[in-house]
Amino acid sequence: MNQIPDYRPEGIRRRAHQLALFLYACALVGCLGMVVGAGLNDRTIDADPGRALAKVTDVSRLRTTVEFQDEDGIYHSPPTGLLYPTGLGEGQRVWVTYAKSNPDLVKVEGRKWTLSLIPAGSTAAAATIVFLVIWWLTSKLTRAYIARRGKLQQAASHSEIRIKLQ
Repeated sequence: MNQIPDYRPEGIRRRAHQLALFLYACALVGCLGMVVGAGLNDRTIDADPGRALAKVTDVSRLRTTVEFQDEDGIYHSPPTGLLYPTGLGEGQRVWVTYAKSNPDLVKVEGRKWTLSLIPAGSTAAAATIVFLVIWWLTSKLTRAYIARRGKLQQAASHSEIRIKLQ
């Protein structure tokens, strides 16, 4: 009762389209996660906020590290870095808001989750463009292959007719 796989161009196109749809859906879920995650972080900070003056100790491509003293006098340097660090430089002092329940969750004061909409939107737009190009290329290549195969079969059937007539 084993089925033989369908390797016809139509089947390959269908599977390629399914793969493209799956990857596109994963990209959109990731974009949604960027926005929802930022919103949840802001909600946690806003539920029990603390305010402190922080010193930017390191700025890298992946994170901006700060050091600040909380209300109890304990120094913190969150390992995951600072939320919404755009435009900060090393050595700069900046006011931050942190969650008292989790001082490692800290953001630049006055910045909100809505800043995540731009990177999430641009990532979704790029994913949409890539998805559409892959969909179009898959359709075009398989249709061209089917048309070429049809012409070859038609030419072969015409030569068979000539052979039978002679």
